[in-house]
Amino acid sequence: MESVRAVLIDIDGVLTVSWRPLPGAVEALREIRAAGFGVALVTNTTSRTRAVIAGTLREAGFPVDARDILTAPVVTAAHLAEHAPGARCLLLNSGDIAEDLGDVTLLDPEAAEDPEAMEDPENPEGAAGGPDVVIVGGAGPEFGYAALNRAFRHVRRGARLVAVHRNLYWRTDEGLQLDSGAFLLGLEKAAGVEAEVVGKPSRAFFEAALARLGARADEAVMIGDDVESDVLAAQAAGITGVLVRTGKYRPDTLRAAGGTPDHVIDSFAELPALLRGSVQQ
Repeated sequence: MESVRAVLIDIDGVLTVSWRPLPGAVEALREIRAAGFGVALVTNTTSRTRAVIAGTLREAGFPVDARDILTAPVVTAAHLAEHAPGARCLLLNSGDIAEDLGDVTLLDPEAAEDPEAMEDPENPEGAAGGPDVVIVGGAGPEFGYAALNRAFRHVRRGARLVAVHRNLYWRTDEGLQLDSGAFLLGLEKAAGVEAEVVGKPSRAFFEAALARLGARADEAVMIGDDVESDVLAAQAAGITGVLVRTGKYRPDTLRAAGGTPDHVIDSFAELPALLRGSVQQ
C-alpha cells in the first residue's frame, strides 16, 4: 500500500465497542499517526456530537480531537444547506446532535401542528407550522409508535424524508442492537417514498472525508466492521476497503455481501502491518 496516505476509520465496532477500546486499537492508531498518515474518523453515530465523541476517545487514550471526526449529522447539515436551505426540520433521533446539525432549523415535535390538519385541503394554511423535512437519525427509546407515526404522517403529506444513515443494527457490549434502518424501511414502504441517505454508505460522505484530508480516493483506505455500508460502499467510491472481524462483523453477512472486500483482517490492531504490506490474511 505504498500509495496510501489517508486512512478513514469507522469508530463503533472498529476502535471501540460501547465506547471501550478494542484490544490494540489505541496503540495501532498511535502508530498510524506517527507514520504520517492523514486520519479521519468517519461515523454514523448519532447519539453524541463529534466534540463529545472526541473527548470520550481521548479519555480512552486515542490521539484524536474533534477536527479528526466526521459524523453523519455534520454531513446531513451540509446536505440540507445545499439542497433544502432554510427548511424546517423534524428530527427523530436518540441523543442530542443539535450542535453537529449547525444552522438546521429544528421544530419541537410536540408543538408542531397536527399532521392530519395539514392534510385538510380546506385548511391549506395549516401546513405553515409543519416540517419541510423529516430527519431520521439513530434509533433508541424515542422510536416509539407515536413518534414514528408522526414522521409517517408528515412524509405522507409531502415532507422530504432524509436519513442520517440506514444501518439495521450495531454492536454493543450487550450484543447486537436494532438501529434506525429497520424503522426506515417501514417508513419508506408505508409512505411510498425513498429516503435521501447522507451518511455511510452515501458516496458524498466518503468524498467529504477525502476532501478534509486533501486526498484522492486511490490514496485512501477505509476500515470498517460493516461490509456493505463501510467497506463495499467505500470501494464503490474508489477507496480501498478493509473489513475487520470485530463489531458487527458476521461470517454469514460477509458471505451474503454484494461484493468482496479488498482486505479482511482480524482487528484494527492489524492495520499498521497491512499498511506496511506485512500482514498475512
